[in-house]
Amino acid sequence: MSDAELVLRSTRVITPEGTRAAAVTVSAGTITAVLPYDTEIPAGARLVDVGDDALLPGLVDTHVHVNDPGRTEWEGFWTATRAAAAGGITTLVDMPLNSLPPTTTVEHLRIKRDVARDKAHIDVGFWGGALPGNVKDLRPLHDAGVFGFKAFLSPSGVDEFPHLDQEQLARSLAEIAGFGGLLIVHAEDPHHLAAAPQHGGPRYADFLASRPRDAEDTAIAALIAHARRLDARVHVLHLSSSDALPLIRAARADGVRITVETCPHYLTLTAEEVPDGASEFKCCPPIRESANQDLLWAALADGTIDCVVTDHSPSTADLKTADFATAWGGISGLQLSLSAVWTEARRRGHTLDDVVRWMSARTAALVGLDARKGAIAPGRDADFAVLAPEETFTVDPAGLQHRNRVTAYAGRTLHGVVRSTWLRGERIVADGEFTPPNGTLLDRP
Repeated sequence: MSDAELVLRSTRVITPEGTRAAAVTVSAGTITAVLPYDTEIPAGARLVDVGDDALLPGLVDTHVHVNDPGRTEWEGFWTATRAAAAGGITTLVDMPLNSLPPTTTVEHLRIKRDVARDKAHIDVGFWGGALPGNVKDLRPLHDAGVFGFKAFLSPSGVDEFPHLDQEQLARSLAEIAGFGGLLIVHAEDPHHLAAAPQHGGPRYADFLASRPRDAEDTAIAALIAHARRLDARVHVLHLSSSDALPLIRAARADGVRITVETCPHYLTLTAEEVPDGASEFKCCPPIRESANQDLLWAALADGTIDCVVTDHSPSTADLKTADFATAWGGISGLQLSLSAVWTEARRRGHTLDDVVRWMSARTAALVGLDARKGAIAPGRDADFAVLAPEETFTVDPAGLQHRNRVTAYAGRTLHGVVRSTWLRGERIVADGEFTPPNGTLLDRP
């Protein structure tokens, strides 16, 4: 401990072994030890005692649409990473679509990295995209450091990122499996979507009927079949249908390498409470009924669902029209995700240890960053969030760092105030004050 530059002390440090009072020592941006709370502080080390506030590992959000370059009026690396930092997130992985160009070639990846480099307040990695006709680009993107490949099985909402049909999915997945990569999938079946009633208009019930559960269930079943045949590693994005859970459990029991995420909005918002015309609640797949939500929470508790990520997908306010059929589908959640999930988790009897497992440890493991991120343990990056778990606040959109402050959480009272966020031993935000951007662009380990 004699070389410690910084010691953070809390009566509630969330460690892989559980919550305990501890002193965490940091040197050169790395955690060097987790020691008893009353350990003597060495000469020359700076002590930061956060009292009874909880010290969490910085969250790792592996599903974020930053939209930069090309649609920076929707978001951007500067604003997205500030919002993330304000919410206790210290690492994000950017999705390949909604930016122009999409991250589907090595050259497009270079363009995105060049844009992000001087704007990132936190660490940032990148997904590649799997499109019809770009199988030849997948291995070069993998070698260039992307964390895996995003594919849609139904229309994505933007023309430059078309979806894969089943034959194209098989070709892309065979290529990715050949070099040991990961395919992450928006799983909704286009035929089931086309067959669903499409009324349009402001009624949320009509929108919900247009994105039925069986569209998710059918697409996930097909993905499982491909993964089983190819011994490929796949990940289901933003699961909203609880009806798919038995398929996933059975596949895992058969040895299929499949992981699953869900999102704060599916865990904290319900179809019954969405007002007609309130398209800030629109996302695809949709927010479903409260009984469905209960089953998602049970699947988180038993490990069927691995992790919780935001699927932060913002747009300009004018695209959030009162017609659910034409409004942009996406929920902005970076800054509020920790507090939203913690609010509902504590109500259901879960602990901060659970929340950290879902939003930091398992997300870091998903993308292979668990040697560096996702835990307060020696050898990990000194990335932290300081949280006042019992304090509440009411969401005021004007206080958000997102470029467009449209939020489904407006007016909600949430538990858990993020006091400060730390990146590699440096406090990057505290009480609304930010340091200049100092994030690192990450490659797949």
